[in-house]
Amino acid sequence: MILFKKEGFIMAREMRIGIAPYKDIKKHTISIAKGEHKPTGNEPTIWFDSIESMAQVLSSKNQELLKKIRDNNPQSLAELATMSGRHVSNLSRTLKNMEKYGIVELDKKKDYVKPSLKADKFKAVFSF
Repeated sequence: MILFKKEGFIMAREMRIGIAPYKDIKKHTISIAKGEHKPTGNEPTIWFDSIESMAQVLSSKNQELLKKIRDNNPQSLAELATMSGRHVSNLSRTLKNMEKYGIVELDKKKDYVKPSLKADKFKAVFSF
């Protein structure tokens, strides 16, 4: 993933998503862990075992949320809640899930959490 500066904000570019059966993902991960395979820059950085599971994380509603983060650079979840009309608890759950996949970063400060994007474009690679 490549970072670039846009209007004073550091933006992430493209994240490659792999969609494959769980057994194939597991086999691929183990081969990397054993040192048998070294990932190239063109390989997916995150994996889902179905299109449906990817669609849950990158739903239209969640894509709108990512756009708000990209376009408005909110300084806290409370600010993002105001922008999006969603409750902070709902945002927190959604963004923690996206953070698990490396799509966003939640910078935990003393009194607040600041969301930021790590990717603003996605490419999916499928196998079956």
